[in-house]
Amino acid sequence: MLTGELRNRINAIWDVIYAGGISNPMTVVEQLTYLFFMKRLDTEHTREEAKAATLKKEMERRIFPKGKDKSGTPYEQYRWSKFKNLDPSSMFKLVSTQVFPWLQTLGGEASTYAEYMKDARFQFPTPALFAKVVDMVSELPLDDKDTKGDLYEYMLGKLAAAGQNGQFRTPRHIIRLMVDLVAPTPKDIIVDPACGTCGFLVGAAEYLKKTHPALFKDSSLKKHFHENMFHGFDFDPTMLRIGSMNMMLHGIENPDVHYRDSLSQDHADAVERYTLVLANPPFAGSLDAEGVAKDLQQVVKTRKTELLFLALVLKMLKSGGRAAVIVPEGVLFGSSKAHQQIRKMLVEEQKLDAVISLPSGVFKPYAGVSTAIIIFTKTNSGGTDHVWFYDLEADGWSLDDKRQPLLPDEKLGQKPKAKLSEEEHAKNNLPDVLQRWAQRTKAERKNPHSAQSFTVAMADIVAKDYALNLNAYRETVAQEKCLRPPREILKELVADEESIQNDLASLLTEVK
Repeated sequence: MLTGELRNRINAIWDVIYAGGISNPMTVVEQLTYLFFMKRLDTEHTREEAKAATLKKEMERRIFPKGKDKSGTPYEQYRWSKFKNLDPSSMFKLVSTQVFPWLQTLGGEASTYAEYMKDARFQFPTPALFAKVVDMVSELPLDDKDTKGDLYEYMLGKLAAAGQNGQFRTPRHIIRLMVDLVAPTPKDIIVDPACGTCGFLVGAAEYLKKTHPALFKDSSLKKHFHENMFHGFDFDPTMLRIGSMNMMLHGIENPDVHYRDSLSQDHADAVERYTLVLANPPFAGSLDAEGVAKDLQQVVKTRKTELLFLALVLKMLKSGGRAAVIVPEGVLFGSSKAHQQIRKMLVEEQKLDAVISLPSGVFKPYAGVSTAIIIFTKTNSGGTDHVWFYDLEADGWSLDDKRQPLLPDEKLGQKPKAKLSEEEHAKNNLPDVLQRWAQRTKAERKNPHSAQSFTVAMADIVAKDYALNLNAYRETVAQEKCLRPPREILKELVADEESIQNDLASLLTEVK
């Protein structure tokens, strides 16, 4: 967790850039991403130099080549540790006209970096501003593995506070909750088909580092983690660069993050390729029918993006694979043929595990839509028995546009460091979700439908046209009493009458 001092440093850098003429928060993040990237390249090269010196061998991998560029400038000057010491005018000219173009042509073992920088644009307007920001970034502990990812996440969090540009970002505590619910394993192949800043992929990586640290001692599992486990698609080049950097700063060496219009392109290369999907797809309404991939239309005939993404998830998952996906509430009860068709697939053809209703303010300030997390396992042979429902009313933060924390840091999140009281639970339901999720096939089966969480039998869901909105099955205490057998109700009334008579007798005794 970041200290207040580090948060203040990021805020100060942000304010300097904003005051210097770059007011678009997405551009601020993008330009800082490039600087983090350049500093990271220098760190990697320094590490290779140290390794070669220790082994008394030639460097195995040179990021900065020997020799000079066409202008006669030594490539050694392209390193962060070198150019940061130049005067502002010289540094500005070198980075904008030589370093940036060179970064876009990196080849060989550094080609992954080149992909991150493809189509990058240097947008610092003045040498003075650039020099000041370089000095401030130099002071950030980006070489500290435990800090650099958190620094970048905090910077990305500022997108959410900036309005519509935060549309790509899911709150970090919701990501962590979803990751904990599906519990990634070291052998999983994970994908987010609308990855944005790669928050879900980073969340899964951090979960594995904490719960399966031994995987890094197994060479094959370690290689899988760095090269084959994480996959992300997006159709916004800026977000791809930011997302790729986010993963790199969290220690994932070669993630598969690339351009793809997930709903428009054919998916032959992605069919049954992944074992886990984590996603919060964009809900843009309807697409042009001609722009929808034909293989998705074969799953469900619709132009609704939220339904098409669910169809995509079903195609991408291997049999036995799991998914946790955020959907708008309309998916749960929409009456169109396509809505009912996709719900029927989840309930009858796959194994629908849970529907977790989220409060409508979770995605404020840039969206107030009501949403839910649906969790399911692909089986292609059914398996739904009971579906677990949870009414998540509070996530630890205010549900207005400010989204301020309602509890101290140690009592926020899905795994708070301190136990919550009943009053605090009313402000943060996330720990309760995890506890009850673990009991969904046991104690939760006994919960009345007036409780915060309960299970519903598949037959009852089928009887209601596969409705998956919690309120379709929610009952008040009064309703449940009416549904109970008359004999039970009579016994309770008799017991109440006896209790009242005993109280009256005690009262009369005291009066006498």
